[in-house]
Amino acid sequence: MLMPKRVKYRKMHRGRMKGKAKGGVSLAFGKYGLQALEPVWINSNQIEAARIALARSIKKGGKVWIRIFPDKPVTKKPAETRMGKGKGDPQFWVAVVKPGRVMFEMEGIPETEAKKALRLASNKLPIHTKILVRADI
Repeated sequence: MLMPKRVKYRKMHRGRMKGKAKGGVSLAFGKYGLQALEPVWINSNQIEAARIALARSIKKGGKVWIRIFPDKPVTKKPAETRMGKGKGDPQFWVAVVKPGRVMFEMEGIPETEAKKALRLASNKLPIHTKILVRADI
């Protein structure tokens, strides 16, 4: 599972996911990519599941880049706990993904295989996505 090695503060505010992604909206490394179409928190388990789906689909050929990293802790209070007594303990880590963000990129395999692999990966994510193909000029 992905998570930061260390953080300055253990707990973080929830924040808002308003607006579109500011950066990471175009293909930077690979020829094919998976772009988010809606705002969502993607946790480290979901990123790992999508990564495994991509890796199994392309076998030994090709290269995969993961463009998101779960750096936001999400806290939970224990079950059957009364209100108050402070914020709960961190339970898992999420990546804040806004619309337009490219989450995964890949190259080194034919387009049909790449689209199939990215579709399999998108099925592991709780979000609508779009497959991008770099236009070689």
